[in-house]
Amino acid sequence: MTRSFRPAELHARSTEDLQLAAHGFFWTGAQTVDLPAGKALRGQMYVEYWIPADLHHPLPLVMIHGGGGQGTDFLGTADGSEGWMHWFVRRGYAVYVVDRPGHGRSPHHPAVQGEMGPPPVAGMIEKLFTRPEAYPDQYATAALHDKWPGSGQLGDPAFDVFFAGAGPMAADMEQSHRDCQAAGAELLDLIGPAVLLTHSAGGPTGWLMADARPDLVAGIVAVEPLGPPFAERGGGRLSWGITAAPMTFDPPATRPEDIATEVRSAPFEGAVPCHLQAEPIRRLPNLCGFPIVVVTAEASWMSMDNHGMVDFLAQAGADVAHMRLEQHGVHGNGHAMMLERNSSGIAALIAAWLTDNGLS
Repeated sequence: MTRSFRPAELHARSTEDLQLAAHGFFWTGAQTVDLPAGKALRGQMYVEYWIPADLHHPLPLVMIHGGGGQGTDFLGTADGSEGWMHWFVRRGYAVYVVDRPGHGRSPHHPAVQGEMGPPPVAGMIEKLFTRPEAYPDQYATAALHDKWPGSGQLGDPAFDVFFAGAGPMAADMEQSHRDCQAAGAELLDLIGPAVLLTHSAGGPTGWLMADARPDLVAGIVAVEPLGPPFAERGGGRLSWGITAAPMTFDPPATRPEDIATEVRSAPFEGAVPCHLQAEPIRRLPNLCGFPIVVVTAEASWMSMDNHGMVDFLAQAGADVAHMRLEQHGVHGNGHAMMLERNSSGIAALIAAWLTDNGLS
């Protein structure tokens, strides 16, 4: 059944006023380039802010979407319920939601931003996000997925909402990561110390923002960050372990080949072996000194490899924890957990981690 967006009906469904002191947007990361017709911009990132009237927490949250997504991934669930942005604002957090360069409301033209990969297709969305349980042989826990709000197929309203907002990923992963780092660093310069909440292919943006502005990152919540370390993914390779763009290592690494790797065996049945550093181990000094948590859903394909990201970060000296949702009694979620039926319960677990780590 099609949902109504008439003002009176939206008002009637509201159970609680959302009291804001400020709401608006700005841009970061814009770079001027010369074209035959004149100067143009590239690399700009859209940032929308929501500041509650009753601001309880000094540290804002910066929400960074994944892959072909956009900031709307945090503005509502697939069935039209309030999203993580609303959940945290209602509890006194200031929230900044971004559209990474080339995604969503951040303009893209291949002449300045670079080529994009192919558009997502319904079957891929179904298999990886909305209905992995229909493909139980693709990874060990796929059959456990049951939290998508609807059939998870084309034509279902919740599926169509998610599909409508899905776009392609950048064809050049390294350049995309460099653009995200520049725009993210400028964002931190403007808003001050913050907690970064990243998802999936937005994970490298968080690592790179912290690498550029370590004194302005108070903590990172990495929800199923892109991995595993050194993996080949659409648009490139995580050549620097957890990013495609250069990171600061100690001892220094001037090129990816300087980082020796070895394979660590899978830690449990169904998991995949992952590449980690071999001796000599290099630290990531700009990811040290603040807490990090990697959040993994039970029925996501990343449930099979997120351990590699945690191991790599710990090996490089980071203070990192692994929050596997099933160990907290939360079952059946897939990769797009913030869009699923129990997203509020997952937000509550994240908020508890923030409190436990002195970030609220």
